[in-house]
Amino acid sequence: MSELLIKDLQVDIEGKEILKGINLRIPQGEVHAIMGPNATGKSTLAYTIMGHPHYNVERGDILFDGKSILRLLPEERAAEGIFLAFQTPVAIPGVTVANFIRTAINSQRKAQESNAKGIPIIQFRELMLAKMELLQMDPSIGGRYLNDGFSGGEKKRVEILQMAMLQPKMAILDETDSGLDIDALRIVAKGIETLKGPNLGILIITHYQRVLNYLKPDMVHVMVDGQIVESGSSDLALKLEQKGYDWVKEGNGHRQT
Repeated sequence: MSELLIKDLQVDIEGKEILKGINLRIPQGEVHAIMGPNATGKSTLAYTIMGHPHYNVERGDILFDGKSILRLLPEERAAEGIFLAFQTPVAIPGVTVANFIRTAINSQRKAQESNAKGIPIIQFRELMLAKMELLQMDPSIGGRYLNDGFSGGEKKRVEILQMAMLQPKMAILDETDSGLDIDALRIVAKGIETLKGPNLGILIITHYQRVLNYLKPDMVHVMVDGQIVESGSSDLALKLEQKGYDWVKEGNGHRQT
């Protein structure tokens, strides 16, 4: 079974310390949520796991399947089975959703086996239509340019479609609920819920408890000022919804060890 293990992770951006010793373990098959105020380091953690070059790891390590991934490029981390859904997905005019996803699948196949052939078009189409039906998506979206003119809900559902098609071992969802109305949130959360299972670990980063009404986490972690200061069951998210973050900011939480 795969797991993502973060050990004493300290990260800075242009000399400014953002993450101040993060320890986290996410086994395959579990859903973990990270909650916290704005500008506390949640997205920095997501991008650091994925290997963004602007984020400098000063100390600590990130292990996946027991191996350090710090020296791997983002595409190599993706080939290992790590997926990142962006908070603000980028539009790529001229590239259809279907072509983008098929290229990503073929790229990962090639990275895993140099002689691997691309996924046959008929097989790809059948698989994508099946995943679209599962996610309640209009099949015509596959022929549209990636995120070009898409609504917020459409962008986030396409991110989940990519996750469904690439079948990662570990998915990091960076504020997938941001900018969504209640109906779109419910559909996106239901899509994530359908993909849950023993072969997928999920780390969902969010400000609010509302997405966790649909996607119940195994563990909730609270991040404040670049540190995880409290961890607990899904009930912790309800406590945050009722009391806000002041009680952890004031030192009532305990730093995770």
